[in-house]
Amino acid sequence: MRDAGPKADRLQVAVSAARAAGVLALDYFRRRDALVIETKRCASDLVSQADREVETLIRAALAEAFPADAQLGEEHGLSPGTSGVTWVIDPIDGTAPYLAGLPGWCVSIGACDADGPCLGVIYAPVLGELFTAVRGGGATINGTEIRAASGDLRSGLLGIGANDRVAPARVGEMLAALMEAGAAWTRYGSGALMLAWVAAGRLTGYAEPRMSAWDCMAGYCLIAEAGGRVRPFPDGPGLLAPAPVMGAGAGAFDELAAICGFGRSPDW
Repeated sequence: MRDAGPKADRLQVAVSAARAAGVLALDYFRRRDALVIETKRCASDLVSQADREVETLIRAALAEAFPADAQLGEEHGLSPGTSGVTWVIDPIDGTAPYLAGLPGWCVSIGACDADGPCLGVIYAPVLGELFTAVRGGGATINGTEIRAASGDLRSGLLGIGANDRVAPARVGEMLAALMEAGAAWTRYGSGALMLAWVAAGRLTGYAEPRMSAWDCMAGYCLIAEAGGRVRPFPDGPGLLAPAPVMGAGAGAFDELAAICGFGRSPDW
Protein backbone atom coordinates (compact mmCIF):
# COMPACT_ATOMS: atom_id res chain seq x y z
CA MET A 1 0.00 0.00 0.00
CA ARG A 2 1.24 3.50 -0.83
CA ASP A 3 2.20 5.88 1.98
CA ALA A 4 -0.95 7.66 3.15
CA GLY A 5 0.66 9.88 5.78
CA PRO A 6 -0.97 10.28 9.21
CA LYS A 7 -4.00 8.17 8.23
CA ALA A 8 -1.67 5.16 8.05
CA ASP A 9 -1.54 5.20 11.86
CA ARG A 10 -5.31 4.83 12.05
CA LEU A 11 -5.16 2.07 9.44
CA GLN A 12 -2.68 0.05 11.50
CA VAL A 13 -4.90 0.29 14.57
CA ALA A 14 -8.02 -0.59 12.56
CA VAL A 15 -6.33 -3.65 11.04
CA SER A 16 -5.24 -4.85 14.46
CA ALA A 17 -8.75 -4.30 15.86
CA ALA A 18 -10.35 -6.10 12.90
CA ARG A 19 -8.09 -9.12 13.31
CA ALA A 20 -8.78 -9.33 17.04
CA ALA A 21 -12.50 -8.91 16.38
CA GLY A 22 -12.31 -11.65 13.78
CA VAL A 23 -10.76 -14.05 16.29
CA LEU A 24 -13.57 -13.37 18.78
CA ALA A 25 -16.30 -13.56 16.13
CA LEU A 26 -14.89 -16.80 14.75
CA ASP A 27 -14.81 -18.33 18.23
CA TYR A 28 -18.49 -17.52 18.70
CA PHE A 29 -19.20 -18.74 15.14
CA ARG A 30 -17.87 -22.16 16.06
CA ARG A 31 -20.10 -22.18 19.17
CA ARG A 32 -23.08 -20.40 17.60
CA ASP A 33 -25.65 -22.96 18.73
CA ALA A 34 -25.17 -21.62 22.28
CA LEU A 35 -25.74 -17.97 21.35
CA VAL A 36 -28.82 -16.08 22.49
CA ILE A 37 -30.37 -14.55 19.38
CA GLU A 38 -32.71 -11.55 19.35
CA THR A 39 -34.82 -10.04 16.58
CA LYS A 40 -34.58 -6.29 15.88
CA ARG A 41 -36.78 -4.73 13.14
CA CYS A 42 -37.95 -7.96 11.49
CA ALA A 43 -37.41 -11.72 11.39
CA SER A 44 -34.32 -11.40 9.19
CA ASP A 45 -32.75 -8.57 11.24
CA LEU A 46 -30.94 -10.46 13.99
CA VAL A 47 -28.47 -9.68 16.74
CA SER A 48 -26.57 -11.89 19.17
CA GLN A 49 -24.14 -11.65 22.06
CA ALA A 50 -21.36 -12.07 19.50
CA ASP A 51 -22.34 -8.86 17.64
CA ARG A 52 -22.35 -6.80 20.82
CA GLU A 53 -19.12 -8.16 22.29
CA VAL A 54 -17.23 -7.86 19.01
CA GLU A 55 -18.30 -4.22 18.65
CA THR A 56 -17.27 -3.50 22.25
CA LEU A 57 -13.81 -4.92 21.52
CA ILE A 58 -13.40 -2.76 18.41
CA ARG A 59 -14.63 0.40 20.08
CA ALA A 60 -12.29 -0.06 23.03
CA ALA A 61 -9.26 -0.50 20.77
CA LEU A 62 -10.11 2.57 18.68
CA ALA A 63 -10.94 4.73 21.70
CA GLU A 64 -7.67 3.86 23.40
CA ALA A 65 -5.64 4.87 20.34
CA PHE A 66 -7.74 7.85 19.20
CA PRO A 67 -9.86 9.15 22.11
CA ALA A 68 -10.89 12.33 20.25
CA ASP A 69 -12.49 10.41 17.35
CA ALA A 70 -16.25 9.84 17.20
CA GLN A 71 -17.63 6.31 16.84
CA LEU A 72 -20.83 5.07 15.20
CA GLY A 73 -21.63 1.37 15.55
CA GLU A 74 -24.58 -0.79 14.62
CA GLU A 75 -25.06 -2.19 18.12
CA HIS A 76 -23.92 0.65 20.43
CA GLY A 77 -24.83 3.79 18.52
CA LEU A 78 -23.00 7.11 18.35
CA SER A 79 -20.24 8.32 20.66
CA PRO A 80 -19.32 11.94 19.84
CA GLY A 81 -15.79 13.16 19.20
CA THR A 82 -13.85 16.34 18.49
CA SER A 83 -11.24 15.32 15.90
CA GLY A 84 -13.47 15.48 12.82
CA VAL A 85 -13.02 11.72 12.22
CA THR A 86 -15.89 9.28 12.79
CA TRP A 87 -15.28 5.54 12.97
CA VAL A 88 -18.18 3.56 11.47
CA ILE A 89 -18.35 -0.02 12.74
CA ASP A 90 -20.27 -3.15 11.85
CA PRO A 91 -18.95 -5.90 14.13
CA ILE A 92 -20.50 -8.75 12.14
CA ASP A 93 -22.00 -7.77 8.81
CA GLY A 94 -24.08 -10.69 7.63
CA THR A 95 -25.45 -11.83 11.01
CA ALA A 96 -28.08 -14.07 9.38
CA PRO A 97 -25.53 -16.15 7.41
CA TYR A 98 -23.22 -16.04 10.45
CA LEU A 99 -25.87 -17.62 12.65
CA ALA A 100 -26.73 -20.12 9.91
CA GLY A 101 -23.12 -21.35 9.70
CA LEU A 102 -22.44 -19.82 6.28
CA PRO A 103 -19.13 -18.09 5.38
CA GLY A 104 -20.64 -14.86 3.97
CA TRP A 105 -19.98 -12.52 6.91
CA CYS A 106 -17.25 -10.08 7.88
CA VAL A 107 -15.97 -7.48 10.33
CA SER A 108 -16.24 -3.99 8.83
CA ILE A 109 -14.41 -0.94 10.21
CA GLY A 110 -14.64 2.30 8.24
CA ALA A 111 -13.90 5.93 8.96
CA CYS A 112 -15.06 9.20 7.44
CA ASP A 113 -14.26 12.89 7.78
CA ALA A 114 -15.49 16.12 6.19
CA ASP A 115 -14.45 14.83 2.76
CA GLY A 116 -16.22 11.48 3.04
CA PRO A 117 -14.91 7.93 3.51
CA CYS A 118 -11.21 7.99 4.41
CA LEU A 119 -10.42 4.47 5.65
CA GLY A 120 -11.76 0.97 5.22
CA VAL A 121 -10.93 -2.41 6.70
CA ILE A 122 -13.05 -5.47 5.95
CA TYR A 123 -12.00 -8.82 7.39
CA ALA A 124 -13.67 -12.11 6.44
CA PRO A 125 -12.25 -14.65 8.93
CA VAL A 126 -13.78 -17.81 7.42
CA LEU A 127 -12.47 -16.84 3.96
CA GLY A 128 -9.11 -15.67 5.29
CA GLU A 129 -9.29 -12.34 3.46
CA LEU A 130 -8.37 -8.89 4.77
CA PHE A 131 -9.28 -5.87 2.63
CA THR A 132 -7.69 -2.52 3.49
CA ALA A 133 -7.78 1.00 2.10
CA VAL A 134 -6.90 4.50 3.18
CA ARG A 135 -7.49 7.69 1.22
CA GLY A 136 -4.55 8.31 -1.06
CA GLY A 137 -2.97 4.98 -0.24
CA GLY A 138 -4.70 2.53 -2.57
CA ALA A 139 -6.59 -0.66 -1.68
CA THR A 140 -5.34 -4.17 -0.99
CA ILE A 141 -6.42 -7.72 -0.23
CA ASN A 142 -3.99 -9.55 2.05
CA GLY A 143 -1.38 -6.97 1.12
CA THR A 144 -1.77 -7.25 -2.67
CA GLU A 145 -3.10 -4.20 -4.52
CA ILE A 146 -6.58 -4.53 -6.03
CA ARG A 147 -8.45 -2.69 -8.78
CA ALA A 148 -12.14 -2.42 -9.59
CA ALA A 149 -13.32 -4.03 -12.82
CA SER A 150 -13.22 -1.87 -15.93
CA GLY A 151 -16.03 -3.52 -17.92
CA ASP A 152 -19.74 -2.69 -18.15
CA LEU A 153 -22.63 -4.32 -16.30
CA ARG A 154 -22.64 -7.29 -18.65
CA SER A 155 -18.98 -8.14 -18.14
CA GLY A 156 -19.51 -10.01 -14.85
CA LEU A 157 -21.73 -10.45 -11.82
CA LEU A 158 -23.49 -7.56 -10.06
CA GLY A 159 -24.06 -7.67 -6.30
CA ILE A 160 -27.54 -6.80 -4.97
CA GLY A 161 -28.87 -6.15 -1.49
CA ALA A 162 -32.39 -5.50 -0.22
CA ASN A 163 -34.29 -5.38 3.05
CA ASP A 164 -37.65 -4.54 4.58
CA ARG A 165 -37.03 -0.76 4.44
CA VAL A 166 -38.14 -0.71 0.79
CA ALA A 167 -41.35 -2.14 -0.67
CA PRO A 168 -40.79 -5.56 -2.28
CA ALA A 169 -42.45 -4.38 -5.49
CA ARG A 170 -39.86 -1.60 -5.89
CA VAL A 171 -37.01 -4.07 -5.44
CA GLY A 172 -38.66 -6.33 -7.99
CA GLU A 173 -38.85 -3.47 -10.49
CA MET A 174 -35.14 -2.78 -10.04
CA LEU A 175 -34.19 -6.41 -10.53
CA ALA A 176 -36.41 -6.71 -13.59
CA ALA A 177 -34.82 -3.63 -15.15
CA LEU A 178 -31.33 -4.96 -14.47
CA MET A 179 -32.15 -8.32 -16.01
CA GLU A 180 -33.73 -6.66 -19.04
CA ALA A 181 -30.45 -4.78 -19.48
CA GLY A 182 -28.59 -8.10 -19.55
CA ALA A 183 -27.01 -7.86 -16.10
CA ALA A 184 -26.51 -11.04 -14.07
CA TRP A 185 -26.73 -10.53 -10.31
CA THR A 186 -26.07 -12.33 -7.06
CA ARG A 187 -26.61 -11.83 -3.34
CA TYR A 188 -24.17 -13.11 -0.73
CA GLY A 189 -25.43 -12.27 2.75
CA SER A 190 -23.10 -9.37 3.58
CA GLY A 191 -23.35 -6.04 1.77
CA ALA A 192 -19.99 -4.93 3.18
CA LEU A 193 -18.29 -8.01 1.77
CA MET A 194 -19.90 -7.54 -1.65
CA LEU A 195 -18.65 -3.93 -1.71
CA ALA A 196 -15.16 -5.25 -0.98
CA TRP A 197 -15.55 -7.62 -3.91
CA VAL A 198 -16.43 -4.67 -6.15
CA ALA A 199 -13.13 -3.10 -5.13
CA ALA A 200 -11.35 -6.37 -5.90
CA GLY A 201 -12.90 -6.60 -9.37
CA ARG A 202 -14.87 -9.74 -8.51
CA LEU A 203 -18.21 -7.95 -8.96
CA THR A 204 -18.98 -5.27 -11.54
CA GLY A 205 -20.90 -3.28 -8.95
CA TYR A 206 -23.21 -3.36 -5.95
CA ALA A 207 -26.58 -1.68 -5.35
CA GLU A 208 -28.92 -1.60 -2.35
CA PRO A 209 -31.92 0.76 -2.00
CA ARG A 210 -31.46 1.29 1.76
CA MET A 211 -28.28 0.61 3.69
CA SER A 212 -26.77 1.93 6.93
CA ALA A 213 -23.48 3.80 7.10
CA TRP A 214 -21.81 1.02 9.09
CA ASP A 215 -22.57 -1.41 6.27
CA CYS A 216 -20.97 0.65 3.51
CA MET A 217 -18.38 3.15 4.78
CA ALA A 218 -15.40 0.77 4.71
CA GLY A 219 -16.45 -0.64 1.34
CA TYR A 220 -16.86 2.84 -0.11
CA CYS A 221 -13.26 3.72 0.74
CA LEU A 222 -12.07 0.44 -0.75
CA ILE A 223 -13.92 1.03 -4.03
CA ALA A 224 -12.76 4.63 -4.38
CA GLU A 225 -9.13 3.67 -3.73
CA ALA A 226 -9.41 0.78 -6.18
CA GLY A 227 -10.42 3.12 -9.00
CA GLY A 228 -14.18 2.64 -8.81
CA ARG A 229 -17.00 5.08 -8.12
CA VAL A 230 -19.58 5.31 -5.32
CA ARG A 231 -22.87 7.10 -4.74
CA PRO A 232 -22.20 9.63 -1.94
CA PHE A 233 -23.60 8.70 1.46
CA PRO A 234 -25.22 11.53 3.45
CA ASP A 235 -22.98 13.22 6.00
CA GLY A 236 -23.72 15.09 9.24
CA PRO A 237 -27.04 13.98 10.79
CA GLY A 238 -27.71 12.01 7.59
CA LEU A 239 -25.01 9.56 8.60
CA LEU A 240 -27.43 8.13 11.17
CA ALA A 241 -30.18 7.16 8.70
CA PRO A 242 -30.26 4.44 6.01
CA ALA A 243 -29.73 5.66 2.45
CA PRO A 244 -29.33 4.24 -1.07
CA VAL A 245 -25.90 2.70 -1.62
CA MET A 246 -24.17 2.01 -4.90
CA GLY A 247 -20.60 1.34 -5.97
CA ALA A 248 -19.18 0.06 -9.23
CA GLY A 249 -16.25 0.02 -11.56
CA ALA A 250 -15.91 3.11 -13.74
CA GLY A 251 -17.29 1.32 -16.81
CA ALA A 252 -20.50 0.19 -15.09
CA PHE A 253 -21.36 3.00 -12.69
CA ASP A 254 -23.37 5.37 -14.90
CA GLU A 255 -25.56 2.64 -16.38
CA LEU A 256 -26.16 1.09 -12.97
CA ALA A 257 -27.16 4.50 -11.59
CA ALA A 258 -29.54 5.11 -14.47
CA ILE A 259 -31.23 1.71 -14.12
CA CYS A 260 -31.59 1.77 -10.32
CA GLY A 261 -32.77 5.39 -10.26
CA PHE A 262 -32.06 5.88 -6.56
CA GLY A 263 -33.34 9.25 -5.41
CA ARG A 264 -35.72 9.81 -8.31
CA SER A 265 -38.84 9.07 -6.29
CA PRO A 266 -39.83 9.42 -2.59
CA ASP A 267 -40.09 5.65 -2.03
CA TRP A 268 -36.51 5.09 -3.15
